[in-house]
Amino acid sequence: MSSATCRLFDFLVQLTRHLRWVGITSRKSQSKRQTAKSYPLIGVYLRLRSLNRTIQLGSGIVFSHGIHINRTCLLTVQTLKIPVQLFFQRKHMCHAMLLETVAAVPGMVGGMLLHLKSLRRFEHSGGWIKALLEEAENERMHLMTFIELSQPKWYERAIVFTVQGVFFNAYFLAYVISPKLAHRITGYLEEEAVNSYTEFLKDIDAGKFENSPAPAIAIDYWRLPKDATLRDVVYVIRADEAHHRDINHYASDIQFKGHELKEAPAPIGYH
Repeated sequence: MSSATCRLFDFLVQLTRHLRWVGITSRKSQSKRQTAKSYPLIGVYLRLRSLNRTIQLGSGIVFSHGIHINRTCLLTVQTLKIPVQLFFQRKHMCHAMLLETVAAVPGMVGGMLLHLKSLRRFEHSGGWIKALLEEAENERMHLMTFIELSQPKWYERAIVFTVQGVFFNAYFLAYVISPKLAHRITGYLEEEAVNSYTEFLKDIDAGKFENSPAPAIAIDYWRLPKDATLRDVVYVIRADEAHHRDINHYASDIQFKGHELKEAPAPIGYH
């Protein structure tokens, strides 16, 4: 084969690869536009990505589906937070570590059970496995960040160990019995997390808590500026919690309408 023929062959191979890449990219963009158009709530999540994950969404959302169950879930969460607030009061770091240890459980439990369901039924999950596991990993990174800022004492570790063990088993059972109930509870737990971090920000702004430099792990994970501070870290974490809150309420609403999660696309790729 002559050198000219080889060059022509290489050119055709490169051209084919380029056209294939353009086609795939175009289909992905079209799919994302169709998703945002068909599911308005998804469109909100897609737009969040262009705003550096610092959007603080509105709180106190009222959902029309299963109003009595909603009230029961909200009352349960508000009851559980009373002893936590009495114990930690304004100890934001300790409170955050306990909060993130618990908050990382729902995504892992939900993702695991959906994964097993997908294997049993030989069907796709609509992206929800990935979305829930992303949530669990994001919550774990919140915890790793706070550990860099404050080392928990032995009794705080004991509390975390106990609470996580109890909550994991309780949430696992709740998700097996009623996924829509479990997602609703998680949505309200995340709402409380948003409120908790809002109070944290207020104390930082008031000078009651030192606005120390952000740890390297937070700067790398959230792509923050090198001179970022603790306030910046808490701000993006609060935005993450708001996202988790709305994702779980959205998942619960889908199921309250009598549909399965796989019937609606999951908002993935946020973190």
